[in-house]
Amino acid sequence: MHPRRYSTGQRLARALDFGEFCLHYQPVVDLRNDRIVGVEALCRWPQSGNVVGLPDAFIPQAEASGVIIALGEWVFRTATEQVHRWETQYGIRLDLAVNLSSRQFLHLQLVAAIEDALRQASLAPGRLEFEITESVAMHNAEDSIGIMRQLKHLGISLALDDFGTGYSSLSYLKRFPIDKIKIDKSFVHDIPNDANDLAIVTAIIAMAHALGLQVQAEGVETKAQADFLRDCGCELAQGFLYGRALPAADFAEAFDPHLGILRSLSA
Repeated sequence: MHPRRYSTGQRLARALDFGEFCLHYQPVVDLRNDRIVGVEALCRWPQSGNVVGLPDAFIPQAEASGVIIALGEWVFRTATEQVHRWETQYGIRLDLAVNLSSRQFLHLQLVAAIEDALRQASLAPGRLEFEITESVAMHNAEDSIGIMRQLKHLGISLALDDFGTGYSSLSYLKRFPIDKIKIDKSFVHDIPNDANDLAIVTAIIAMAHALGLQVQAEGVETKAQADFLRDCGCELAQGFLYGRALPAADFAEAFDPHLGILRSLSA
């Protein structure tokens, strides 16, 4: 193994052992009423000088070193427990979305670990959604379908993440037992001003609905974007318009369970 990669893997394993990782939670909003109906759990690795390490900076190394298996298990165990605590505290339902990396997705013990985590957190499987990118799903499409079916058998929802940026085959898309398509933020950024993005987003929503799938847009930052997506029938959205990803304590402090929004955005 490359010495530098090995060193990074050791650092990641140590960080996990010493509890250096944390989760931030970004709200997922129902576009019909702009209420928060769920959260996406996003892993962070705080560094010195109050710098927060984002996933793009360490997930590839975690994948290469194999640390991603233990880290991924920690993520969905911690997240399911947190969402269950919020539900008990607020008396409301929140769905939870968690990303699955390629190595996690293909790990033999994935399903058993998820079952155990759900059991310990007392969270119904239907409340948990795993997000899988197009490239991961298509890497070995037949194996992916088998794993997806196992997860669906548990009652877990599945979303195809970053849709439109990978290389999905439409013939496989209709076979994937998924529940939702997430429109990549690169297509959302310039709507409603870019005609090409308007056409792409409209087509994705229409295709998803024809296949009986929900649609969620990422990177929604303006009311104009939200209005366009709503008018096209997009059901869900996340982005800075509704709130950044926040540590659990900050999210709980800002969340208004009666209005279903983050208070900091309503001030």
